[in-house]
Amino acid sequence: MTSWKIRAGYNEHVPETFQVVNFGCRAEQADGAAIERALEARGLVRSGACDASLVVLNTCTVTAAADADARAAIRRIHRQNPDCKILVTGCYAQRAPEEIAALEGVSWVVGNSHKHEIAKLVAPLGQDGDIFAHTELLAAPVFAAGAERTRPNLKVQDGCNNRCSFCVIPSVRGRSRSLPREEVLREVGQLVEAGYREVVISGINLGRWGRDLRPQQRFADLVRAIVQQTGLEKLRISSVEPMDWSDELIELVTTHPRIARHAHVPLQSGSDKILRTMHRKYRPWHYAQRLEKIRPASAEAAIGADVMVGFPGETEELLEESREFIASLPFTYLHVFTFSARPGTAAASLPQQVPVEVARERSRVLRELAAEKNLAFRQSFVGGELKLITLSSGDDECTDALTDNYLKLRLAGKHAPNQWLRARIAAVTDDGLRGTAKS
Repeated sequence: MTSWKIRAGYNEHVPETFQVVNFGCRAEQADGAAIERALEARGLVRSGACDASLVVLNTCTVTAAADADARAAIRRIHRQNPDCKILVTGCYAQRAPEEIAALEGVSWVVGNSHKHEIAKLVAPLGQDGDIFAHTELLAAPVFAAGAERTRPNLKVQDGCNNRCSFCVIPSVRGRSRSLPREEVLREVGQLVEAGYREVVISGINLGRWGRDLRPQQRFADLVRAIVQQTGLEKLRISSVEPMDWSDELIELVTTHPRIARHAHVPLQSGSDKILRTMHRKYRPWHYAQRLEKIRPASAEAAIGADVMVGFPGETEELLEESREFIASLPFTYLHVFTFSARPGTAAASLPQQVPVEVARERSRVLRELAAEKNLAFRQSFVGGELKLITLSSGDDECTDALTDNYLKLRLAGKHAPNQWLRARIAAVTDDGLRGTAKS
């Protein structure tokens, strides 16, 4: 095991309360849920950050802004609760442990490689007062379901074998590895027994699930097994790369009544030249072919994508090429973000870096396009009906809910959480819909 230590010079007490704060993607959220479960198993009790004796920050490092958010959270928590011990884990901790350990208030830095040992490290806490930062990736990741009251997140895959020129994730998550199908089915079965009615399966490169198993399996095999061999009422699939949307997977998602009508297909750019420089494994026409199969099969399906602006070498002409491509496709939402040079990636040293203010303006252009598409999608359901799951206990006026096709909905009246209902859609809101439950 490769590790380094910094002498902290204090005697620790065993924490009695904790809070886990998650940043970033669903994989980080799933990891955070696993940490919560492990800490509770050792007798710690959940609390708020202001009075917890231990705060675990589960970080992201996809962008410089993600790193900055984590540092700001460390400073804020240390200022508000100076007596608590702060443990930083996640992708930022894996990438830059020394940088984090130098921040005031940080007691431990634990990379992704050793997340599964956090509960053992902190309970009992700090026999010798060391800060540990592990940087060696182990072969087996931690997999766990979430602890939410509704829609828990089950991570079934971790790591990535791709080498996109802008992405630091392979170096902080390691190579792709899969949770065996039998274990996935057992986890889903346990969630069903616990009363959960929708489960989201996720991963760093989810569509690669099963490629490392022997015998090799396909992601569509796993999806089919879940709906055929468990009693789960609704399965939602998180992000899947374009080349992994096989015809079989498209058919399952668009036709099976127990799979949410929701396809998230990362794009990054609609410019062929930019995609090549990014080292993405598809061309715009390949991508369009996938969406052209999804939309006709299910007119109600949510179709989303991640789109990057400001990649090195992106000119106004290439941005317009990307914008026109996006405008031509049936997206219902977009996650638009600006390029952030990550240390150690090929893109960080490319020439023609785009100024931040230019990238921000380009982001605004694509966000406006995304808003137009999303509004048109929401408006198409006014006067109709949609299936939804309630997310929290409402008040006398309304309850927050999420539709099968990934739209926020304010449901009239008080409804218990974790209930599947049908609603009549009355109007659009600023970011979703408003409706009333059908009796």
